[in-house]
Amino acid sequence: MKNRKVIGVACAAALAVGLIGTAAVPAAAAGPDTTYLVLAPQGKSTDKAAARVAAAGGTVVAAYDQIGVLVARSTNTSFETAVAGAGVESVASTNGLGTTLIDDEVVEAADVASVEASGDPTAEPRWSEQWDMQQIDVAEAHAITTGDPSVVVGVLDSGIDANHPDLATQVAKDQSASCLGGVVDTSQAAWSPTNSSHGTHVAGTIAAAINGVGIAGVAPGVKVASVKVVNDDGFIYPEAAICGYLWAADHGMPVTNNSYFIDPWEFNCVNDPRQRPVWQAVQRALRYSSAQGTLTVASAGNSNVDLQHKFTDSGSPNDGSSPVEDRTINGACRDLPAEAPGVVTVSAVGPTEQKSYYSSYGQGVVDVTAPGGDTRFRTGGVSSTLTDAVLSTIPGGGYGWSQGTSMAGPHAAGVAALALSAHPGMNPGQLASFLERTATPIACPDGVYEPRPGFPATCTGGERNGFYGAGNVNALNAVQ
Repeated sequence: MKNRKVIGVACAAALAVGLIGTAAVPAAAAGPDTTYLVLAPQGKSTDKAAARVAAAGGTVVAAYDQIGVLVARSTNTSFETAVAGAGVESVASTNGLGTTLIDDEVVEAADVASVEASGDPTAEPRWSEQWDMQQIDVAEAHAITTGDPSVVVGVLDSGIDANHPDLATQVAKDQSASCLGGVVDTSQAAWSPTNSSHGTHVAGTIAAAINGVGIAGVAPGVKVASVKVVNDDGFIYPEAAICGYLWAADHGMPVTNNSYFIDPWEFNCVNDPRQRPVWQAVQRALRYSSAQGTLTVASAGNSNVDLQHKFTDSGSPNDGSSPVEDRTINGACRDLPAEAPGVVTVSAVGPTEQKSYYSSYGQGVVDVTAPGGDTRFRTGGVSSTLTDAVLSTIPGGGYGWSQGTSMAGPHAAGVAALALSAHPGMNPGQLASFLERTATPIACPDGVYEPRPGFPATCTGGERNGFYGAGNVNALNAVQ
């Protein structure tokens, strides 16, 4: 999550998608075609809200009746004012409210010849480069289980290359969809990656097959579903993310991985009227998802900030939609989805199991940590910084190294999938607690921690602390 190319970084049976066309209101001033989230009162029908959208000269492009949220489009420059009234709780434009994915760029790795499949992850051709899997005892866990194929992890991201040799048997195509624009498209072309390797990299970490080709995933026995929420410009708009949460929940995915934040405002403030409807809609979607049995795993972010304390954000919005503002970030502001209630928030460590220099943190915010890479170390020698990033699959059949909390999140999601395979029946709250109880505690370093000039951080807490939460996820502990 470093140069905002995906922090990395989506809804058909029970998700009703309606198309309601209306004629434009003649008196309305025409402007650019703009997307809006329109919220009906919680627990109420969206019918009145849809009628108001039509009367205001808009078109409903997607209706999430489960949570009372509509996605609408309109060229009426007064749409937000015109749509307000009975049946509408709040409304906000989402144009310009996208945030690009942020991780170090993927650097392609050299090819390695395939070997005969043995079922042993340590025999995979690139296992020796997978310090991340060794750190969390993946091989030992696989002696007990590699995961249950009925467990499907939703990868809300930029799409998965289902033709990659390490993923060809791993993708649940019938549960994959694109949610771009907030509208479901289940065609494989729609949910496949176009110009981003991020989703494929994440998917390989979770479930790359043990087949004598390339690498081993944390849980190669489970499946992954591509839930595309990142558009070709690298933005994750609120309507796409919301659609993704509902799609995964309504299709029985017990775990989703979310390596992004929503909105160009890295921190979404409920006391800002421009952002409150987004916060409300996302919370509704996540609550619904949890109620349906889905655990949301999210990356903490790559800004090296203490999410527990006040600080100044001088980098938002980051998409050019309006001038950058200096804002005081306090308890009213949240990194979404990482700081939403019920979400498992994951920080990152490198090969020495110390906090990665870029990883955000915060006592009471970070639940667990996981391998995300840290190229300031050179554990493989002075010329091998890349081996301290995370190696995984990239589109086109290749492999690449990347680092970020986006890489840490899928390790935690994979361990959650293994835990659920070994101990079926846990609900999201129980699974989250189990991940924490089976993690390996890591103590705070003393004093101010500044592993790289310009990246100071102070850890607070005891066995459970701001850098590492309950500790580093552990695959073996999770399946025993």
